[in-house]
Amino acid sequence: MCGIVGYIGTKKASPILINGLKKLEYRGYDSAGISTIEESEISILKDKGRVKNLENLDGINNLKGTVGIAHTRWATHGKPSKSNSHPHMDNSKSFSVVHNGIIENYKELRDFLQNNNYKFYSDTDTEVIPNLIHYYYNKENNFLKSVNLACNDLKGSYAIEVIFKDMPNNMIVAKKDSPLVIGKSDDETFISSDIPALISFTNTFYFLNDTEIAVISKDDISFYDSNLNKISKDLTTVELSSDSADKDGFEDYMLKEIYEQPKAVRETIGTSLNGTNINFEGLSLSKDYLSTINMIYIVACGTAMHAGLGVKSNFETLCNIPVVVDVASEFRYRKPLINEKTLCIYISQSGETADTIAALKLAKSKGAKTIAITNVIESSITREADYYVYTHAGPEIAVASTKAYTSQIVLLNIMALYFAEILNSSSKDRIENIKKEILKLPEKLEKTLEDVSDIKELAKKIYSKKDMFFLGRGIDYTVALEGSLKLKEITYIHSDAYAAGELKHGPIALIEKGVPVISILTNPTLVEKTISNVQEVITRGATSIIITNQSLDCSNFDNIINIPETSALLSPIVSVVPLQLLAYYVSKEKGLDVDKPRNLAKSVTVE
Repeated sequence: MCGIVGYIGTKKASPILINGLKKLEYRGYDSAGISTIEESEISILKDKGRVKNLENLDGINNLKGTVGIAHTRWATHGKPSKSNSHPHMDNSKSFSVVHNGIIENYKELRDFLQNNNYKFYSDTDTEVIPNLIHYYYNKENNFLKSVNLACNDLKGSYAIEVIFKDMPNNMIVAKKDSPLVIGKSDDETFISSDIPALISFTNTFYFLNDTEIAVISKDDISFYDSNLNKISKDLTTVELSSDSADKDGFEDYMLKEIYEQPKAVRETIGTSLNGTNINFEGLSLSKDYLSTINMIYIVACGTAMHAGLGVKSNFETLCNIPVVVDVASEFRYRKPLINEKTLCIYISQSGETADTIAALKLAKSKGAKTIAITNVIESSITREADYYVYTHAGPEIAVASTKAYTSQIVLLNIMALYFAEILNSSSKDRIENIKKEILKLPEKLEKTLEDVSDIKELAKKIYSKKDMFFLGRGIDYTVALEGSLKLKEITYIHSDAYAAGELKHGPIALIEKGVPVISILTNPTLVEKTISNVQEVITRGATSIIITNQSLDCSNFDNIINIPETSALLSPIVSVVPLQLLAYYVSKEKGLDVDKPRNLAKSVTVE
């Protein structure tokens, strides 16, 4: 959930580290800190709040060291404060550490270290790491061995960077179940939680597997396994534009990413659907195998889980296979019925979502085939899954996901068609018609984004409301869930989503005069039923807001937002856009930080 950056080279480290932190601030922003080696001593500057606070600290411009580590925090253990900010040091001030992850046995380790006369100055789990390294260094007198022994004692997840004042030209990094990439150029090495933070410096990277360690100098990197056997790594070139993580003239990343959806969807379609031919590179599932499948699980968290819900019925309808969509954080704790006849699809924008990766490992252990859907090249989930497929949304920086969601739904719908073709489970005409509809989606998204003035005006009317409700039937209900989540995430307005037919079973008791009720109506076979439910809330004084691609009698409703007509199977890709925009403009009306909502981080790398 935090972001870490490291640099070792010939330039001043501090400007490079701060630049990296700014690119990673979406991973956490309640405090930030930097540690460099200055004349064989470790210097630490840190503070509560955003990276800009760190940038303004006295002494930050005086740092001259060419080796350093930095951190931007999303608090897990210990409230946001200067003392809980990273980096942390050992008692002797010899080792400095930044850490992303959670040390589950930190209390046990803390007790052990306190019994060995170590003192602690923060409430974090991380502070045990530098002190544990120091404890082992007193025994081993070896930097690498000490870090490795400390890592062997850690239970949980970690990506760490360690510097040592007595070895000022080196840095050690290690990872387990948390992301870490190492970027390399001629006489410099860069370390980060994510590639976008480094892409302006290099496009060649090393990727560590779990429990591996790297010893880094400006000219060389040595890699080791958990037994300290030396191993080799290949450099990977990543094609990503250096300006892809910039705002490009938009006021906020979220707005930019909403408007990037036509391009993101077009790119995602282009990698798997070429005219009428579907091809997923690296995904080879035979008819013999697919014919044995009696259950598909789609497992994810948050918005990615809503994407799974948005394609559930399409997989079932096209492939004639039952589909269960499950929350990753619950999946492995309820003993799911999985065997070799189960296909499990895991969705994670970052590819680092801890709960999703843990659920994937469980399915593999029970013999199921696993497919990962992710937006990030060489992310952890791709190394765990049997198969992986990338969406091509480009870097998504705003915490509230938009273009990743629409790209995921597009890709999964194409995958459902791909399975249906292999199985001959749907008519050729039906499959070809859906392909044609998919190819039209970028144009329909562009049309939806042409004029948003009605949504801006609506936001001005409702931004002060304390409660809102979202309704839908069938696939529209899955969009209602996502629209409600977007509103909660960035406006802090209480909202709930309900299947429209469930109103009379309790939720209608919450409807009061003036409460906004947002209803999605895109399926012509369900419109009349949903309108009846909307009329029930209107009768009780609700303000009615309709998102639709159908021709409706406008006199019955307070607000209607029209979108292009789309196949009911694919409608979530278009109908969600007005809801994303509405959440965005309501947040702006309230004067909130759209890209960095309170208490949230982009990549949830802890359970």
